[in-house]
Amino acid sequence: MKLWISALAVTAANALLKASGPLALGQHRLPAAAVKVTTLLTPVLLAGLVVTDLAGPRWHELDWTQTAGVGAALLAGLARAPILLAVACGIAATAALRWLTGT
Repeated sequence: MKLWISALAVTAANALLKASGPLALGQHRLPAAAVKVTTLLTPVLLAGLVVTDLAGPRWHELDWTQTAGVGAALLAGLARAPILLAVACGIAATAALRWLTGT
């Protein structure tokens, strides 16, 4: 029963948080600085999740082949490759490095 109450509370809090922005602002626009911050928030959080997933909570699980694969995917993305091709480049780079080093 506690799980359902917690789930409903989180759902209600989420709905209130999503509705609070438009309700508070009304027809006003956000300042340019606030728009820049909110625009950059998603990539920064995503990068933090990727780093945490690659390195582990205390950086003990860092695998340099995975890090190189993410770097290869990044370079392919910067070269304007489609996202699936960039991911494939990262996978191929990681697999090739693991095959070459025997890990």
